[in-house]
This record gives sequence, structure tokens and C-alpha cells, in this order.
Amino acid sequence: MNLSLLIPSLPLLVQGLGVTLALSLAAIAGGTLLGLVAATLRTSRLPVLSQIARLYIEVLRGSPLPITLFFVYFGAAYAGYDMNIFAASVVGISIYQGAYIAEIIRGGIEAVPKGQWEASRILGLSTSQTFLSVVLPQTRRISLPPLVGQYIALIKDTSIAFVIGLAELVRQGQSVVDRIGQPVIVYLVIALMYFIICYPLSRWVSGLSKRSQAA
Repeated sequence: MNLSLLIPSLPLLVQGLGVTLALSLAAIAGGTLLGLVAATLRTSRLPVLSQIARLYIEVLRGSPLPITLFFVYFGAAYAGYDMNIFAASVVGISIYQGAYIAEIIRGGIEAVPKGQWEASRILGLSTSQTFLSVVLPQTRRISLPPLVGQYIALIKDTSIAFVIGLAELVRQGQSVVDRIGQPVIVYLVIALMYFIICYPLSRWVSGLSKRSQAA
């Protein structure tokens, strides 16, 4: 192993890390929003909306992420939309992860005691007021540990965006390997970068879970 060969390529890896972080944050926001909408529809008393949400969740959870990315990126081009690779990656990962996040949030919603709904109706709150002011805050507390765990999985899934050509961390690492060789040391550095991002989150999840059990 010759570490001196890697040093000039570190800025390229750091650039890829920046893309990975930006993609992760955007997809976490998009996936959480989609997941919240899907979970709300899934728990709806309207059968049509519930079945639409169920279909979305089951189809996405039953297919691999690359297929979703291909569908979004090439499907947009086929439909005549000029979508850049980063935007397609954000949309694809958000749609895919939204299905998993929806199930986590749905579990949190259903874990809220039914008596909370009944008490809210007695107090004169509407269904939307009850959901926003009573159920959703409790759902957040219940769902937060598994949600953060899913966000960690999402961060690692961003590496799959290289299949449509996004120059994220793994793609940049492959470029470095093609240029200087040294695949072991290059991928070791990449693994270390992912570890630096994900380990603090995993420790936070452990802390949240312990506090939830203690409560």
C-alpha cells in the first residue's frame, strides 16, 4: 500500500462525500414527507386512500432501489423532462425510502391509545386537530428511534445512486481506484467516511431506545 498516491486524490473523495451528505439530507426530508403522507393515508378510514397508500408501500418495498432510480431517471427523460442526475437521485431515493418510513410512522400512529382520539372528540377537537395536536406529537416520540435507524440505512443507500452516474462518494472512489489503483486503501477510506457519518447516529438511536424503555 502506498498512501502517498492517495493524498492528491483526497479532495475528490471529499467532494464525493459532500454530494453524499447533500443527497442524504434531501432524501431524508423528501422520504419523511412522503412517508408521513403515505402513513396518514394508510391509516385513513377511507378505503380507497388506504388501498392506494398500501399499494405504494408494498410495491416499493418489494422492488430493489436501482429499479426505482432507473425508472425515475430514464422515465423522466422518456416523458420529455430534463431531470439532472442529482435531482433524479433525490426523487428516487425519497420515493423508495418513503415506503419504509411510512410503515414506521404508521406503527407509531397505531401505537397511540385509542382513548386519545376519544378524549379529543369529547373536548370538541376535529379529526385534523386531534391528529396534528395530539396524535402526531406522540407518534414522533414513538417512531423517532426506528426512524433514525432508517435514516442510517438511507445514507448508506445513497451509494447506489452511482448506477445512474451520480458522482457521490463511492463513484468518486471508483474513479480514484481507476486512476491510482490501491483499491483496499481507497475503499477503506470510504468506509471510514461512512462510519464517521453513521456511527454518531447509531449511538443516538441506542440512547433514544434506552430512554424510551426507561420511560
